Amino acid sequence: MTTATRMADKVAVVTGGARGIGLAYCERFAAEGCAVVIADVLDEEGEAAAHGLRERHGKGRYVHCDVTRKPDVVAAMDAAVAEFGGLDVCIANAGVLDSGDFMDVTDESFDRVMAINVKGVLYTGQAAARCMIACGRGGVIINISSLAARLPVPDEGVYAASKSAVESLTRIMAVSLADRGIRVLAIAPGATETPMMAEQLADPAVRAGIVSRTLLRRASAPEEMAGVAAFLASDDASFMTGQTLYVDGGKLVLYGTMPDIGGGEG
Repeated sequence: MTTATRMADKVAVVTGGARGIGLAYCERFAAEGCAVVIADVLDEEGEAAAHGLRERHGKGRYVHCDVTRKPDVVAAMDAAVAEFGGLDVCIANAGVLDSGDFMDVTDESFDRVMAINVKGVLYTGQAAARCMIACGRGGVIINISSLAARLPVPDEGVYAASKSAVESLTRIMAVSLADRGIRVLAIAPGATETPMMAEQLADPAVRAGIVSRTLLRRASAPEEMAGVAAFLASDDASFMTGQTLYVDGGKLVLYGTMPDIGGGEG
């Protein structure tokens, strides 16, 4: 089976799939034969993205989904089953950045980041697993962490903490769901050219810091993260579960030896 058809007849839900890396996941999965449900709060962008998937690949649907609301998440999974006949892959991609010094974190900012980045992953994993179990054919859940979980920076509030929690949830989910035929993994991207990181990467000093501390000397493209997700969701990764893959261009290798130029990670 070629990569162009290895997900034929499979069904995926991608939260936060209307733009950025999330949209890249949707495009890659659809190109490999998968029916894709985009679940997001960006209705206009989501509808346009789903229309594009249908035009290019034949199958795509958008559903409004606030991942902090359990009924929304359940409805997104149900939509995949109702329209496409099942659920095989779910990517818990929806997330937000935080900003500000640790000492300035407020109750409101803490609750918002944890609700979307952590509770949203919990709700997504629970709803996806229930659908996969009901469908009786197993599946793959991919959570999205961040390099910040290992290398926090001082101006991103509790973002790093939220992504560390995602990695812990990934391990918990993997242990809980292995006997149900469901693999659970996480991807931790380094700096990636997305709308969420656009402001940071537009700052020459920040970009220089990222480039200097990355072995491959650049930020990644969303399509590169999508390639990793497609591999993890496929049978090529059938003996992998409970792991977080750091897709960082070699930053973890170099971080301790590079000059202090500055620059955050997404």
